Amino acid sequence: MKLLTKNSDYAIRAIVYLARHSGCFVSSREIAKSESIPLLFLRRILQVLIRERIVLSREGVYGGVKLDRPVARLSVADIIRIVQGDIQLSECMFRKRICLNHSHCALRKRINNIKKKVIHEFENLTIKSLLRKN
Repeated sequence: MKLLTKNSDYAIRAIVYLARHSGCFVSSREIAKSESIPLLFLRRILQVLIRERIVLSREGVYGGVKLDRPVARLSVADIIRIVQGDIQLSECMFRKRICLNHSHCALRKRINNIKKKVIHEFENLTIKSLLRKN
């Protein structure tokens, strides 16, 4: 069970960094150094965020990346879905096959209820709210 992947963590940290430098283009090297994110990982993540129009990029001496969306409308759930797909708590898999008890598992029903609550919390957690906590 992995709620957040390393890529999601890096993406959220990079976006929070960009939000703190709102309106300015920042180099990926600066973000990587400041947030202790491996540069190659960060560049791949930024390419995804650029493609999804979360981040805007510009080449050149005064280039770099900056946020292309208001932080109040950008949730942690949005970032997780873009970077790693749907939020999962359990895949109900055993040796790469669906569990035989899948359809009537009491634990699975509880996990799904917890998953709904976690998704709700991530959807209500905006990048703007993360800025206030730091």
